[in-house]
Amino acid sequence: MIQLPTRDPCDLCEVTAREETWKVIEVGEHTLTIINPWQFEVGQCCVISRRHVATLLDLSDDECRAIMIAAKRVAEALVKSYQPLGILTFQNNGVYSGQETPHFHFHVVPRQQGSDWGIGPPQLATFEGAGRERGTTHDAGGDAQRRERVRASVEQMTERVELIRSHLPG
Repeated sequence: MIQLPTRDPCDLCEVTAREETWKVIEVGEHTLTIINPWQFEVGQCCVISRRHVATLLDLSDDECRAIMIAAKRVAEALVKSYQPLGILTFQNNGVYSGQETPHFHFHVVPRQQGSDWGIGPPQLATFEGAGRERGTTHDAGGDAQRRERVRASVEQMTERVELIRSHLPG
């Protein structure tokens, strides 16, 4: 059984309820595409399910299709907006994969040179270097400084959302 993180209230449910325009890039029947407030890479986005489900295994087939279509749309817009060297996509299922919020979200990240992420998501990229043993959960305790450093202001997020929206495919 996949062990899920706990967070009450669910911060992503709050985003879907409010549909804050400074975070939301695009709204779909099953999805919201949002800018991530922690910009480990400039333009980092997430596609989240409108329905509260925790993992990929909980999504309906229609939700799966909608999420991948939304992810492709925002990836195309990110390429036009930022000319990245690559696009990283990832999604965590359970605390042992590094999932921190118990609400499905699919990351779409434009990658540039000079990132401190390493090859994959930050909590996995340093797995060996962090000295963690196989089968242990991600300890986010050391992430606070890093998150503060990459926290985008409302103004930065608004600018980035407008740029990305302007490049969404017709």
